[in-house]
Amino acid sequence: MSVLHDSLIITKRNLIKLKRVPDLLFFATLSPIMFVLLFAYVFGSAIDIPGVDYKSFLMGGIFVQTMIFGASITGSSLAEDLQKGVMDRFRSLPMARSAVVIGRTAADVGNNIVTITIMSITGLIVGWRITSSFFEALAGYVLLLLFAYSISWVMAFVGLTVRSPEIFNNASFIVIFPLTFIANTFVPIDGFPTVLKTIAEWNPISSVTLAVRELFGNTNPLAPPPEAWPLQNPVLYTLIWVVLFLVIFVPLSVRKYERTLTA
Repeated sequence: MSVLHDSLIITKRNLIKLKRVPDLLFFATLSPIMFVLLFAYVFGSAIDIPGVDYKSFLMGGIFVQTMIFGASITGSSLAEDLQKGVMDRFRSLPMARSAVVIGRTAADVGNNIVTITIMSITGLIVGWRITSSFFEALAGYVLLLLFAYSISWVMAFVGLTVRSPEIFNNASFIVIFPLTFIANTFVPIDGFPTVLKTIAEWNPISSVTLAVRELFGNTNPLAPPPEAWPLQNPVLYTLIWVVLFLVIFVPLSVRKYERTLTA
């Protein structure tokens, strides 16, 4: 109960910070909005997706990319707190040590909900539509938030390891950018070279993207089934990665934070 109470306090602190520094949310959502407009109107006319409007195909990938880049706020914020000595202040307070990391990742769920809402409105403006049922669409949004939450813990561990927001931002971009493009986020992977296609098929970003498209009803029902198992079972494969990320990086991040305080 003490950990829960302290985590809620830290979550509130981080959400208040977002309110006081709205630039964080503004620039976090500006980039995906630009991606939607550029891909939908500049590249959309040159990319043909059989049986599906490209804008419908695009939104699933944009949602996933936005959630992953949004999760990097966790690592950047923790690295910044370490650099500015905020963690030293937490050390002197009578609170559970794990609450700082738990509260930071929980606050990002709130950030992601706001971001998803803005992205959905943008998608509706450009012509994207959900054609599935209410509960399927709700499951799609929940899956996005779960995947983003698990990635937040990965980013938390990296942020606590590098201890510099500048290094973290550069390192995360180098990793995230190719992973989101060697996937089915923006184009079908059928035309990829063999090696890249295999990587894309087993890339969890591809599975969560396909799962979201299916749950939103943005796929071609007449399309042949995928060849790789992860894309044949995208929801299950995504949930497996969510569990793996949480099982591995929650204890690693908490332990790393505790070692940081005692260093």
